[in-house]
Amino acid sequence: MTYLQLDESDLNRAGALWTAREIAQQPASWQRTEDLLKQHAASIAAFLAPLLAQKDLRIILTGAGSSAFIGECLAPLLLARLGRRVEAIATTDLLSGPKQYFQDDVPTLLVSFGRSGSSPESVAVVNLADQLLHECHQLVFTCNEQGTLYQHCRERQNSLAILLPPETHDQSFAMTSSFTAMMLAASLVFNDAHSGFQSVAPIARAARELLNQHNTRLKDLAAESYSRVVYLGSNGFKALAREAALKLLELTDGKVIAAFDSPLGFRHGPKTIVTRDTLLFVFVSNDPYTRRYDLDLLCELRRDALAGRVIAITAQIEDSVTEGDYLHVPHAAQAVDGELYYPYIVCGQLYAFYRSLSLGNKPDQPINSGTVSRVVRGVTIHTL
Repeated sequence: MTYLQLDESDLNRAGALWTAREIAQQPASWQRTEDLLKQHAASIAAFLAPLLAQKDLRIILTGAGSSAFIGECLAPLLLARLGRRVEAIATTDLLSGPKQYFQDDVPTLLVSFGRSGSSPESVAVVNLADQLLHECHQLVFTCNEQGTLYQHCRERQNSLAILLPPETHDQSFAMTSSFTAMMLAASLVFNDAHSGFQSVAPIARAARELLNQHNTRLKDLAAESYSRVVYLGSNGFKALAREAALKLLELTDGKVIAAFDSPLGFRHGPKTIVTRDTLLFVFVSNDPYTRRYDLDLLCELRRDALAGRVIAITAQIEDSVTEGDYLHVPHAAQAVDGELYYPYIVCGQLYAFYRSLSLGNKPDQPINSGTVSRVVRGVTIHTL
């Protein structure tokens, strides 16, 4: 067997087998996730439809780390799609300041994301929501049937737990297929409640071809050994940039400084990070209006000629893109931005994977100190 065009035995020796497999499996896992949701469409609709009919419903998307970034990616899309109050608030914020965020007299749907479903903050926040909110409903997306969140919500009224295909319960340290599968599941569930399921086949095809076309190029790019890497994206792509930066930070065990921002925000001070040892990626929107701002900064960074490289990740080709380095996502020129999240983040995952290997790290367990774990430990939950 090969994954990412690398032999399974070689990957195993390098401590990289799980990460490679979980990155490579994503297009197939997305299609299995879609199939699973279709099988449970009736029960999902029965749970969501009455809630979304409430004009004053508040939806909080929550999780910790990468799971929190899922909510940040989806919040602007769901706000526009549902016409309801939608906010992304990490469990790490809800736990430390619940009375600053929860409003006891506002009907609330708490949407929790968790690969393991056992992070101490996520479990505590579910209980705090029940304690503090007069009307609280819980929707959980998780990859682990044995996780505390899944078991808790199965036994609780006013709740629904959606268990994703078992292979999405990533065994590697970093979340890859679990991140995209949970994000996809939530997008499909809320899209179905609004306008019916949309097929994931086009984005799966785009990602599959991207894996074939750009795998070697991203491997070669990782070998160039930039010590600073910045991901930039507008709106929901800013949260995707945050996830890409975290993947690189995790898989390199902090040896590569990884940052993120929006193209418009980057000029307001963060741009000072740019040196000859800096690699910049720009996630370019397909939205005609947003895209103009993305391309403005892309061209500006290239004119500045201060960075080691500036690379556009784009689904549409035009002169302002092709005048410099770019990675083209095939078959996605007409995709909406929410669909581009999936192939775009695969680029970030691949780069982080190969940069980890170039440093001699083991991507499956890259943290040499042991102070950071796959499922967070060491959190004391204090009584409110």
